[in-house]
Amino acid sequence: MKDNLKVPQKNRRSYAEPLDILIAGSREDTIIQVENIFRDFLKSGTSLNFYIVGDIVAQDFLSNPFLKQFIKICVIDEMTQRNQINVEFGDFFEVVVELKNPAGSINNESWEIFRTAIASNKKTLIKVIEGEEDLLILPLIQEIPIEDQGHFAFYGQPPITDSRFVIPEGIVIVNVDKNIKDKVKRALAFMKQN
Repeated sequence: MKDNLKVPQKNRRSYAEPLDILIAGSREDTIIQVENIFRDFLKSGTSLNFYIVGDIVAQDFLSNPFLKQFIKICVIDEMTQRNQINVEFGDFFEVVVELKNPAGSINNESWEIFRTAIASNKKTLIKVIEGEEDLLILPLIQEIPIEDQGHFAFYGQPPITDSRFVIPEGIVIVNVDKNIKDKVKRALAFMKQN
């Protein structure tokens, strides 16, 4: 892919809808629910790998000792709702990569960055130093392997109120499998190169 991808104005609303399971509620409530879901999931004997996009979700996972142990990649831009935020991660990450990603777009370099980070098997922080991280959930999901189970992507869902539909705030849990990858592939196909 040579050019960055951009969401056409007419399709913006469809990209705001959750890709998979929305755990609705406050930050405090949703992180407890997510922890409980994955404590139960671990009983199945499947290993867990977490991939996170968004500063608030990253901060909440990094602050939770149980969830933190499964983090492989976090993507942040140090902004939330257009305000500066400082995510505390100490020396947790083994690799830090910086990326420019224009708002409403997907930088064409992101696929290779995610592929390399996943292959390295090192805890990786990807910092968007210019632009925003929101749409990077799509190429990240495309690069997550599905040969084995236990790969989950997470991102924050802002509240959306529209005359046609309402989506509450919360955390979206994406169980990365073939169906989700196909859904993401269709979403990417509607984007245009710029």
